[in-house]
Amino acid sequence: MNYRFQNLLGAPYRGGNVAITSNNLLISPVGNRVTVTDLVKSQTVTLPVQSSSDICRLAVSPDGVFLLTVDGNNRCLLINLHRHVVLHRISFKHPVNALAFSPCGSRIAVATGKLLQIWRSPGFKKEFFPFELIRTFADFDDKVTALNWSPDSMYILAGSKDLTARLFSVNKIGVLKMKPFLFLGHRDTVVGTFLGIDKKTNRVNMVYTITRDCYMFSWEWSGVEGTLHESAGGSWEPDSPGTPEREMECGNVVKTKKRKGSDDAKDGNLEENGGYLSGGKWGLLRKDCFNQAPAKLTACDYHRGLDMMVVGFSNGVFGLYRLPDFVCIHLLSISREKITTAVFNEAGNWLTFGCAKLGQLLVWEWRSESYVLKQQGHYYDVTCVAYSPDSQLLATGADDNKVKVWTVSSGFCFVTFSEHTNAVTALHFMASNHCLLSASLDGTVRAWDLFRYRNFRTFTTPSSRQFVSLAADQSGEVICAGTLDSFEIFVWSMKTGRLLDILSGHEGPVHGLMFSPTNEILASSSWDRTVRLWDVFEGKGAVETFPHTHDVLTLVYRPDGRQLACSTLDGQIHFWDPIDGLLMYTIEGRRDISSGRLQKDRRSAANSTSGKYFTTLCYSADGSYIFAAGRSKFICMYDIADQVLLRRFQTTCNLSLDGVLDLLNSKNMTADGPLELIDDDVSDTEEGVDKQIRAKLDYDLPGTGANRGRPVVRTKCLRIAPTGRSFAAATAEGVLVYSIDESFIFDPADLDIDVTPEAVDAALNEDNPNTALILSLRLNEDALIKKCIFAVSPVDIPAVASSIPYRYVQRLIEAIADLVESCPHLEFILRWCQELCKANGNSIQQNSRNLLPALKSLQKAITRIHQDLADTCSSNEYMLRYLCSTSTTK
Repeated sequence: MNYRFQNLLGAPYRGGNVAITSNNLLISPVGNRVTVTDLVKSQTVTLPVQSSSDICRLAVSPDGVFLLTVDGNNRCLLINLHRHVVLHRISFKHPVNALAFSPCGSRIAVATGKLLQIWRSPGFKKEFFPFELIRTFADFDDKVTALNWSPDSMYILAGSKDLTARLFSVNKIGVLKMKPFLFLGHRDTVVGTFLGIDKKTNRVNMVYTITRDCYMFSWEWSGVEGTLHESAGGSWEPDSPGTPEREMECGNVVKTKKRKGSDDAKDGNLEENGGYLSGGKWGLLRKDCFNQAPAKLTACDYHRGLDMMVVGFSNGVFGLYRLPDFVCIHLLSISREKITTAVFNEAGNWLTFGCAKLGQLLVWEWRSESYVLKQQGHYYDVTCVAYSPDSQLLATGADDNKVKVWTVSSGFCFVTFSEHTNAVTALHFMASNHCLLSASLDGTVRAWDLFRYRNFRTFTTPSSRQFVSLAADQSGEVICAGTLDSFEIFVWSMKTGRLLDILSGHEGPVHGLMFSPTNEILASSSWDRTVRLWDVFEGKGAVETFPHTHDVLTLVYRPDGRQLACSTLDGQIHFWDPIDGLLMYTIEGRRDISSGRLQKDRRSAANSTSGKYFTTLCYSADGSYIFAAGRSKFICMYDIADQVLLRRFQTTCNLSLDGVLDLLNSKNMTADGPLELIDDDVSDTEEGVDKQIRAKLDYDLPGTGANRGRPVVRTKCLRIAPTGRSFAAATAEGVLVYSIDESFIFDPADLDIDVTPEAVDAALNEDNPNTALILSLRLNEDALIKKCIFAVSPVDIPAVASSIPYRYVQRLIEAIADLVESCPHLEFILRWCQELCKANGNSIQQNSRNLLPALKSLQKAITRIHQDLADTCSSNEYMLRYLCSTSTTK
């Protein structure tokens, strides 16, 4: 099966700035990936492109075609947003703190270290080096923190950590040496710089500078008579200086006439008497305080059309102000954590906020005071995932004590349960699809109602226990949970919530628990090197024990219940026949799952034994393959019959995670530890001190923070969808969803020289859809199969469906399931489903194991269509009732 990366759930935002395109696409960085959210269609997708480390800055071109991302290693990618491919790459020498396309889209401003660089924007044309450096401004004494373009792309305003802001002319004006206008008077780092325009003349007349100590400076441009001293380099000297309080360094003036031979004159960037820097000065209009001390201002954005400013603070408060009068429209609190980004959309009616610590992303419409988007991911590692029986929902549990339920198709979380008081360790969907079970280290197993979104039953024990595994039988009458501390298995009744039995016998933590899909036998695995089978309903206790030579970490049943797989600490996967109690196969996976080297490892990755074992297993839907993963960046896919590795999925190449590299550079090791783990950035005084204190405690105290807060690459849970078309992996970066690659369609079932697309077309032209459909199924071309399905008239569907050989039924069901979701001819497709099931009912029932993935896909598609129609009918019914009641009242 050819699986490919599809989406990333569990983390809508991880840090850095966000951007909104003109067609309301919200682009947010998620680790080393980028997530694109369609705010109109309410869908989200994560691009398959990966950076070398966590993305810190991004920018979108004005036309929404190109995306620039810069990661922590100063590596920049130019991405085509429509095609989801990387076009060009470049590396900067210093960290990038700000990044922006010019309004015309032809240039890119990059604040890298103390430098402000202007680059030519690359395009679709193939070039040897597409990034061309146009100008470099080295006027700042500390790193550049903010920048903003003028509407005509001729000037750029930049702020710095050296408490100044400067206004630069991007174009060179003849022989004049242009000095930037300098704005002084700030007492803290400049967080934002913005250029305001005069709506009558459409020229810049205001400058706003925002500082970290919650102050906003408003500067106004005023024309004044003066003398141009060309011999002095083109400096402007006013004839009548203003008052000392409002007088600023006036900088320079541009020549108002085009110079012959200059590039800027050819481009038409200068107009006679058109430069707004000539004959005037900048003066401080007003200085306003946001009154949020001791909080710091951490994010801001300005909308020129509405002349409004939005600011976010470190205490979770944001404010919306109308300028230049500084009128507060809204002052609200989102959370208690720092707001790391705040952005207007193009129309100015939506505000986007991001909180990196909580993984929170909000889109708020300030006029109606309502949320357009409200998403929050897990802010600790995801420990377990579970698919619903119809594969439309995905539940996740994490170390943050929360359970979240996501819609797989849209990528949105629609409910969060937070009643647990400790980490969630296991999840299980009941067969009814409307009940979810969760086990936690807080000693409870909770049942959640997905209709009313509430906890309707809680299972507890006489004394406090820590649950690490969970299982329920097929009928949903019995719930079982394995413990970490007492090595027991507790059995409850689902209907009454009463404790029925306590299964004892294991001598180690019970980390694996699962009921057989075909009978009522419960299998459990433990660190005591055994796998035990229990007859829960008869009360006979352990009916059989499978011994191993190493600790058993997890187990899983094959979908047909005739095989049991378990992984051990020596890196092997054992396959047992649970009926006869015989060992069938053994797969050696130590080399396949070998992890990288951690920063503090004393041994190389090849010589280290840590992490060379599987902690989670998952069968494919037909039971012929098995997926395995652990503390590694790889997910292994094995063929069970031949015991061979088919494919390894690399979950990430993010160097911000520990354990990705196999070889470390020895020059990065110092006497105080690895150089990468030493945090020398104290730009934020409070957070910088806290980081250094935590780092020192983690380093000095044994057993605390082995990686000093740096996440380790690993996969904690693997689950495959009942349809078999996708699987989910809970990793350190979130929940990665892989689906079958639809582009890989040519896999002929029964091919010979006469089976060609031309033969299919010839059969259709001869009005023989039956033959055409069989030829297309043999050729296995998806487009041809669907074309032949539509060529059959509704009257002939029963005859054609009964004439299809059984070996092609599965492929036909898969094509029909795809059409149910996308085709508008719903009645026609449902007629196909009905007649196909009538004609092949007995064969489908006898070979349900092989057809289970295709049938699950069809069930998922029909269920989704049914829900959409039910919602539409309910809405129409209520509307008709309202209209009838209104007419009666009148």
